[in-house]
Amino acid sequence: MTVADTQPHMQSTSEIRTAWERMVARRRFYTILSLVILIAAFASSVRFADESNAGHFFDRLPHLFDFLSWLIPKDWNDVWRALFDIASVNDKGGEEFNFDKGRVYVWGAFYIPEYFELMIVTINVALISTIVAFIFAVPLSFFAARNLTSSWPLRIFTKRLMEFLRAFPEIVIAGLFSAILSIGPVAAIIAITLHTIGALGKLFYEVAENIDMKPHEGMKAVGANWWERVRFAAVPQVLPNFTSYALLRLEINVRASTIIGAVGGGGIGEELKLSISRGFGAKTMALVLMLFVTIVAVDQFSAWLRRRLVGEHAFLLQH
Repeated sequence: MTVADTQPHMQSTSEIRTAWERMVARRRFYTILSLVILIAAFASSVRFADESNAGHFFDRLPHLFDFLSWLIPKDWNDVWRALFDIASVNDKGGEEFNFDKGRVYVWGAFYIPEYFELMIVTINVALISTIVAFIFAVPLSFFAARNLTSSWPLRIFTKRLMEFLRAFPEIVIAGLFSAILSIGPVAAIIAITLHTIGALGKLFYEVAENIDMKPHEGMKAVGANWWERVRFAAVPQVLPNFTSYALLRLEINVRASTIIGAVGGGGIGEELKLSISRGFGAKTMALVLMLFVTIVAVDQFSAWLRRRLVGEHAFLLQH
């Protein structure tokens, strides 16, 4: 008996090649068809959005940079004068160049420039929100961890609570509390804190669910209660990662507090909104420069501190 007799149904090389080419051609056809449908849907959506827009986006597109041209300072030295509250030679009594009017005097002739003071308020909002959220998110994360909490109703309730807190953007929560508490940093702190509790809580309980359970089991065997097991077996393992995530969230909250300031949350965001809406080029550029430098400084400091806390190797693995 020959090999051909034992494998009568084996396909020849040409048949296999033909089947492969047919399959590749079919996949290419479906891919091209999907792309055509996607492009058609996108074009239809853009056309519908343009027709629904009162200003007709495409008709106004050539004027896109007109507004930006209004914000270009006529005298670039006014940017530095606005940043440090130095009187401008272009000041004729209006609000556009009244830089020295915003000085915050501390003692005698010593003053803090207005934008520096507003930036401090913005950073304080982010810092307080992050600290308060960290205090609440840590215990919630242990309640939500499957390996630390045996009560499934408690776990489900805690997880749903954290999902609810992070479901709404900070700016929506801030708008609600601004209507209740009036505009100011308090509404911004509450809004950012609530959202941060939900965001950090999720990150924290995922870290807690991946700890080494041997110390926890050992303490349980000698009669330690739940709080003692968490305190001495879980917390030492998760604290470096918890701190790293909290510092990362602080960077995000600095940006969030700036945005919330534009809707009445106080700080530098409110001043930036007013400056842009009035077309004050020098003030706008000074505020943008202040924001850029501050955010870069916060990012660099936070990254340096995270490296010191969790180690260079762990930091590289996370990023």
